Amino acid sequence: MKRGFCDDIERLTIDNEDFRRVLYTGGHLQLVLMTLQPGEEIGEEVHSDRDQFFRIEDGQGSIDIDGRENPVQGDFAVIVPAGARHNVRNTGTEPLRLYTIYGPPEHKDKIVQATKADAEARHSREEWDGATTD
Repeated sequence: MKRGFCDDIERLTIDNEDFRRVLYTGGHLQLVLMTLQPGEEIGEEVHSDRDQFFRIEDGQGSIDIDGRENPVQGDFAVIVPAGARHNVRNTGTEPLRLYTIYGPPEHKDKIVQATKADAEARHSREEWDGATTD
């Protein structure tokens, strides 16, 4: 029997201290928490086969899409379509706390990467392998 996911996403996002934490992986969507420290960024990337949704809960930053800077802060939502070059940057003085939804999933289920350096060192080994939470 599948359980799905049901929890207080705002609280989970605000409480998250990890660069990346995969909360739930379904067959078609994945829910991931992220926290970027001041001056930190994800780094430019392109997902040719997946759309990505971002919801900012706290902090200030920019989500750049195909060279266009989109300033963001708490309560902002951004969708990056498949094939668009994008980057998320913390431009503020406090942590940028957000969650993102990939469709289809991007990372192995339940992966926790405490820092950006950890994520960069392990990314290729932690790409989604088809396993889901349920």
